[in-house]
Amino acid sequence: MEQTTNTILMVRPVNFRMNEQTAVNNYYQETIDGVLPDTINAKAQNEFDTYVDKLRAVGVNVVVVNDRIETDTPDSIFPNNWVSFHENGDVGLYPMFAENRRLERREDILETLEEKGFVIKNVIDYTSAEEEHVFLEGTGSVILDRVNRKAYCALSPRADEDLFIEFCEDFEYSPVIFNSYQTVNGARKAIYHTNVMMCIAETFAVICLSSIDDKKERKQVVKHLKEDGKAIIDITEKQVNNFAGNMLQVKGANNERFLIMSQAAYDVLTESQIKILEKHTKIVSSSLKTIETCGGGSARCMMAEVFLPKTN
Repeated sequence: MEQTTNTILMVRPVNFRMNEQTAVNNYYQETIDGVLPDTINAKAQNEFDTYVDKLRAVGVNVVVVNDRIETDTPDSIFPNNWVSFHENGDVGLYPMFAENRRLERREDILETLEEKGFVIKNVIDYTSAEEEHVFLEGTGSVILDRVNRKAYCALSPRADEDLFIEFCEDFEYSPVIFNSYQTVNGARKAIYHTNVMMCIAETFAVICLSSIDDKKERKQVVKHLKEDGKAIIDITEKQVNNFAGNMLQVKGANNERFLIMSQAAYDVLTESQIKILEKHTKIVSSSLKTIETCGGGSARCMMAEVFLPKTN
C-alpha cells in the first residue's frame, strides 16, 4: 500500500469559466470582469498545458484526456471530484452537488485507462445519492491516508456524513470526521472541500487547524496525524485562501517524491514552512491564476491519482 502514485489523470478544458452552479458554496470563485469567455478559456488551457509539462519534466506519468465541447462542463478540469482509482482495481464514482458537474463522469475515460494497461476490477457507484440530494465529491471531500487506512472528511453541503461512512466501509478506511470553516463576510461558513484545507503526504500533513472551530474535533485530527507519524505543517486561513492547502505529493522519475502546488500557494508559504516541506520532499509549483480565480480550485483538484494495478 502506498500513499503516492506516479500516474495522474488530468482533463484538458475546452469551455472553462466560472461555474455559476458551484459558486453558491465555493467562496473562492470570482468573476474576472471585462475578460471575454474565450480569453479565460485560452488562459486556463495555457496554464493547464504548462502545468502538465512541469509534471512530465520531473517524470510524472500524466494521462491527459480532452473535455468534450458538447457537454458544457466548465469544471471538467477538476476530475478528482467524480472519480477515484484504488490499488485493488476498484474505482469510485461520486455524487456531485452541481448538476452540470454530473456530466463530467465519462465511461470513455475509464476505457482510456484500460487501453493504457490499467486494470479496473470493480466500479463502486454512489451517484444514485444525487436523487436524494446527498453528495460526496471524491478526493475533494475525502482525504485518504492510504497507508494507515484513514479517511479524513470535513462535512459540508458537498460531503455527507452517512455517505462518507458508507464509503469508508466499502473501501475499508477508518473515518475521521470534523467540521472546517472559513470566514465569509464576517460569518463562519463550511469550507466546501476538505482538500482545500488539508493535504496528507507520506511523512507530513499540511492542514489549517484554525479552520476546525471545535477544539475537540481539532484535537482528534491532530491525534490521528501524530499517531501515524506525520509532521504537521499548520497553515493560516489567509494561506488557505491562496490554495496552500490544495497540494498533492506524487512520484516522479526514480521514485523521487514531489509536492505539487500552485505558484499562489508557494508564494504565500513562509520561509520556515518551505524549509520544513523541503526536508520531506521536493516542491514543484506552477501558475494557475485563471483556474484558481474562476474555478475556485487549484493544483490538487486538477489531479486524479491513478493507483490501479497494471496488466503484466
